[in-house]
Amino acid sequence: MIITFVTGNSHKVEEAVAICSSRGIKIVQNDCGYPELQEDDVAAVAAYGAENVVNRLGSAVIVEDTGFYIDALHGFPGPYAAYVQDTIGNAGILSLMQDIGDRGATFRSVIGYCEPGTDPVTFEGAVTGRIAHRPEGEGGFGYDPIFEINGVTLASMGDAKNKISHRGKSFEKFADWCLGREGL
Repeated sequence: MIITFVTGNSHKVEEAVAICSSRGIKIVQNDCGYPELQEDDVAAVAAYGAENVVNRLGSAVIVEDTGFYIDALHGFPGPYAAYVQDTIGNAGILSLMQDIGDRGATFRSVIGYCEPGTDPVTFEGAVTGRIAHRPEGEGGFGYDPIFEINGVTLASMGDAKNKISHRGKSFEKFADWCLGREGL
């Protein structure tokens, strides 16, 4: 089974390949882009994106959208995580969190999958952790150096990250679903 992952983020593709390839699912990247729905619900954003690109590419596709929800900031940046990462980055988040005791946060990843002539299907993974006081680790990307689970940042976890991360969980659900379908 070959599925096109529409994203410009090669790190996301690496994570998807690491999980899906062992199950016989080949992931190929296409950076064709698509209009992103401006919506607070990451599942709606992922479903919309998948439906948009399947109609253009004419083959099975996935897109992935992530939300990053910081408790003390009332869920900010939420579904706008990529924009906030590009504008203020981890340093900006740490600055906003300076002197804040409640450092709880949740990452949500939703994969939207669609085949020609069908409605999109979504798969969600979530992980709860904390905002670190300083960046740690060399691996990962984005918020990984400042998001920690049990005192360890995602950027410090190496390959173990895929087993517990939000994106790892959503891709595990997606891969399991693919394998469970008849005829595949």
